[in-house]
Amino acid sequence: MSYRGKRVLDLAVAVPVALITAPIQAVVAGAIRTTMGRPILFRQDRPGLHGETFSILKFRTMLTEEAAGTSHDALRLTPLGKFLRSTSVDELPTLWNVIQGDMSLVGPRPLLTSYLARYSPEQARRHDVRPGLTGLAQVRGRNSLTWEEKFGFDLEYVDSQSLRLDLRIIAETVTTVVRRTGISAADNATMPEFLGSSATSTEPRG
Repeated sequence: MSYRGKRVLDLAVAVPVALITAPIQAVVAGAIRTTMGRPILFRQDRPGLHGETFSILKFRTMLTEEAAGTSHDALRLTPLGKFLRSTSVDELPTLWNVIQGDMSLVGPRPLLTSYLARYSPEQARRHDVRPGLTGLAQVRGRNSLTWEEKFGFDLEYVDSQSLRLDLRIIAETVTTVVRRTGISAADNATMPEFLGSSATSTEPRG
């Protein structure tokens, strides 16, 4: 699929959805400010196309380390945050990243910049395309998958991307979100940290 065709699809979906969900986002922003205070948005540098960094936007779902008295993500996650993550409402601000062109609707999920040095040359090919709001790994198990399984689906997408595949993934994402499946790995807020193909740890923020 050409970049132009993929970009047309991104804007044709992201712009209307951003406008339609604007009232919901306003309510969520108010709820976050009331229950957690500022900032309302979570911002973090993530690697995009060819590993170049951009600032991803999401609704904040966790207390600060100072407020929670811990650095453990699972303990900092608030009840509102759990709801926002389980419904994927926390990702609505990420539509702006799609509109800006930092991300696409479909592609490998943007992970942490610290992971760049930990990928094998094959795994690093996930950055040959723009990262996505959703992707093949998200509709094949999301955070219930191992890192190796996720990267396998990422590379499958890189090698077989097409308009038909993107439309299918978008449709399957709706079902995944409604069913709220694969939200987190066992004993983690999302996924354990990726330390390389031979090991994993416990500090999540994927």
